[in-house]
Amino acid sequence: MPLINVVLTLLVVGVLLWLINRFVPMQSSIKGLLNAVVVIAVVVWMLRAFGLWHYVTDFRIGT
Repeated sequence: MPLINVVLTLLVVGVLLWLINRFVPMQSSIKGLLNAVVVIAVVVWMLRAFGLWHYVTDFRIGT
């Protein structure tokens, strides 16, 4: 995936999240949950886009 697509996607997601946080009235607990879900989804997407997701899913602790 080209770097420009990653940067543009992050920019669009960031602007949309900012717009929702700024202009949509909701409780702070719901905003916090929404922000956490979006951040986790973006991190998972970036790990998959850069081919690092299998390192996370194959991670083992112990022997």
